[in-house]
Amino acid sequence: MNWLTETKIPVGKAARAAFDWLQDNGAWFFDGLSDGLEALIGAVLWALQTPSPFLVITVFVALTWVLQRSWKTALLVGLGFLFILNQGYWEETTESLTLVLASCVVCMALGVPVGIAAAHRPRLYRIMRPVLDLMQTLPTFVYLIPAIVFFGIGMVPGLIATVIFVLPAPIRLTHLGISSTPRPLLEAVQAFGGTPRQTLWKVELPWAMPQIMAGLNQTIMLSLSMVVIAALVGADGLGVPVVRALNQVNTALGFESGFIIVVVAILLDRMLRVERK
Repeated sequence: MNWLTETKIPVGKAARAAFDWLQDNGAWFFDGLSDGLEALIGAVLWALQTPSPFLVITVFVALTWVLQRSWKTALLVGLGFLFILNQGYWEETTESLTLVLASCVVCMALGVPVGIAAAHRPRLYRIMRPVLDLMQTLPTFVYLIPAIVFFGIGMVPGLIATVIFVLPAPIRLTHLGISSTPRPLLEAVQAFGGTPRQTLWKVELPWAMPQIMAGLNQTIMLSLSMVVIAALVGADGLGVPVVRALNQVNTALGFESGFIIVVVAILLDRMLRVERK
């Protein structure tokens, strides 16, 4: 067995060489990307923290009513945010929501077009599948290493690691929704002279909207699961008290902050749940 270990394939050395080359030759790109993401994070954080918490809660309740048309769901969202305010975690919640919303913007902006392209090109999706599997199965802590190398400490590396981990969800679900459009609908559009653009906007996207919204829902849930991990690289939010509780073996603080994360996840899930009627 010694001969096998002596001829070790240099996976780690190749990865380090690739990161070193990117760091030396792509600094301009990573600096620009960091500035853009910082601007996005700053804008979302300003929108959530500058107004009164009650005004922000009112906006979320109104948005819930517009999306769900259910006073029970709107009441649940309002009571949930009031509970968070009562527990003294409003600032941390808005910081975590900033990370979640920013990752949703990036993931949906990338995932939906890529999912549409993959649904229309089966060969492209076959090529993408191993990459998507790797992105979802590689331990999330591994993403933090290049994120720190390229972007330093703070919210940006946490956002980058979150996007890499979450991006396969909207791609897969968008692909599923577009590719499952019934053939009779497509044939009817083609029979009436519909162009590919009209077919996409008037048939495929409306049919796939529940799956796309499910992708948004999964993006939010997976982003919240990264809150604690992002705190390890300096990202603010609800992950910070969880990490502090772990270091101090503080059961009360850990359960309290962890329960707030659960409440946020439930509220966002109820707000954005869409079912095909």
